[in-house]
Amino acid sequence: MAKKVKVSELVQQFQMEVISGEKGLRRLITVDDLNRPGLEMAGYFEYHTQERVQLLGRSELAFLGMLPPEERRDRMERLCTELTPCIIITRALEVPAELVKASAERDVPVLRTNMATTILSSRITGFLERKLAPTATIHGVLCDVYGVGMLITGSSGIGKSETALELVKRGHRLVADDAVEIRQTSDFQLHGTAPELIRHLLEIRGVGIINVMTLFGAGAVRNNKRITLVVRLEAWQQDKQYDRLGLDEETTRIIDTDVPLVTIPVRPGRNLAVIIEVAAMNYRLKQMGVNAALQFTNKLTATISEDMEDMD
Repeated sequence: MAKKVKVSELVQQFQMEVISGEKGLRRLITVDDLNRPGLEMAGYFEYHTQERVQLLGRSELAFLGMLPPEERRDRMERLCTELTPCIIITRALEVPAELVKASAERDVPVLRTNMATTILSSRITGFLERKLAPTATIHGVLCDVYGVGMLITGSSGIGKSETALELVKRGHRLVADDAVEIRQTSDFQLHGTAPELIRHLLEIRGVGIINVMTLFGAGAVRNNKRITLVVRLEAWQQDKQYDRLGLDEETTRIIDTDVPLVTIPVRPGRNLAVIIEVAAMNYRLKQMGVNAALQFTNKLTATISEDMEDMD
């Protein structure tokens, strides 16, 4: 189900003045894009994005003031539609009487703020992106390891929280344990955080719930982190063939984004924290263009070719 934001939430967030159309404050905002109706002021409504929040700044209102009264009335009536969430006047400018009349007739909220248009546009876009972004909650642990946001997943009792504790002891930071709330931004980046109730907490079987920030300090936690790598822990299966070179690059889909995936088999004697650290460093090297597995394969191929030539 698509997310929506009420106009009243926008008013409360940015402390806006409601000029007219109060009955429409329950209207819903469904997109995070804004519209400055410059062409519309000139009478061109062919591609008018009426479902967006409409911003009227100094330029739009100055042009509107140059029009004859009947044209001003026509523009404002056509700007106030059934789909228009609200119209915002910036810089505390005077609201045209034609707009007040049209908005009152159609219950389209007209809001006013003293902020500059560009600043308000940036802030509203950021607010709406956060509110309207697709979200999901995943069972796992999210840590910041060498600057890499690593989402550790696996079946219950596999050792995710114990691994996170070891990572924290080694100087890395915990973001979330057990439940990770993930938000996908408009540019398909994934950002994870912990639910407020369990923020900074870690559950260790046999010990109980511990507060990581209290035990290890503020430097051992962070509130959110972009997810760039997923580590899946699974019980070691004797008959399963695991990737030993690292050439097979797997991905997993979270919401609508594909994220690189590393599968680590778990069995006694394996230091999972160290392996995850190496996975993080190896990921960073690949991002910088250094692929050890590919380099090894190329060298091996070249050596085999040389040996074949010598045999000939």
